[in-house]
Amino acid sequence: MDAKLAVSDAAESALDCLGMTRLAESLYQLMLLHPEWDVPKLAEELGATPDAVETGRAELTGLGLVWPSHENPDRVVAVQPKLGLGSLISQREAALLKEQHELQRARTSMMSLIREHEATLGTREGGRIEYLRSLDSTRNRIAELSKDVQTEILALIPKAGLSPESMEASQKLDGEVLARGVSLRTMYLDSVRNHPSTQQYAVWLTDLGGEIRTVPTLPMRIIVIDRRTAILPIDPKDSRAGALLVREASVIDALVTLFERLWESGLPLGTSGQRDGQGLTAQERELLRILASGLTDEAAGKRLGLSLRSVRRIMADLMTRLEARSRFEAGVRAVEYGWL
Repeated sequence: MDAKLAVSDAAESALDCLGMTRLAESLYQLMLLHPEWDVPKLAEELGATPDAVETGRAELTGLGLVWPSHENPDRVVAVQPKLGLGSLISQREAALLKEQHELQRARTSMMSLIREHEATLGTREGGRIEYLRSLDSTRNRIAELSKDVQTEILALIPKAGLSPESMEASQKLDGEVLARGVSLRTMYLDSVRNHPSTQQYAVWLTDLGGEIRTVPTLPMRIIVIDRRTAILPIDPKDSRAGALLVREASVIDALVTLFERLWESGLPLGTSGQRDGQGLTAQERELLRILASGLTDEAAGKRLGLSLRSVRRIMADLMTRLEARSRFEAGVRAVEYGWL
């Protein structure tokens, strides 16, 4: 029996593609060699239970590899391999051929859709402006461009903190480009220093060679790739409206200049916020400037990436330091002290 089992082991990789389990395969071989054996004998030889043998015989019956005996209708016999297995192989070949035809049809359909899509958008390399009309299309385009980046990515991210979904998507793309030696510089709002998960992401990024700095406010989300392509929002207040992909050299130059000026004024993430000669942080000074321009606490919070509660807490601290009893008095004294 050891020799027979060895034959079964060797044949397993050839027959399991026909939908046959190992037990059924071994059973089939035994029934071919010993058509006179009954269920108990087959079970003993296989080291299986009679129920397992019955299950195997049912499987073989379904595959057309056993059929009722002409001599004894109460018994079943194995169909000769040339007939039984030959039929199964022919069926499998036909199924594979059909699947190949279906895959070819799918490929043809895919190429047609690609041509239609490219025609709708215009030739990407030749077009100077490309409209990405949804958040999904924007993310897909960024992922596509990240595959081809050669030297540098510059990014402005005006958010108080990244969502888990955004961090997961960014981590995959950022890890890939940094592994290729691409320079990655990102600017966030100062408020991310109070966002633990974004801080953890920043540590991971800097460990891989990325650079991060923060400033009190940022104009909008901007990504510049290889100083040739820029992505910026159609509506800075609503990322779901989609984005513009721009290749105009004059626009790219202006965005790079803006980035470099913000970068020079930014504070590397991981270093503590510095106070100027008047004891103000950049965030505190910017808050005073925003409120002095007439904007509400809510609007100031959105620009700074701070909650309404945080804005009012910082302002209360500034009023205490200015020894002011009202916002108006605080504004007057801030001017007197040279804070504005």
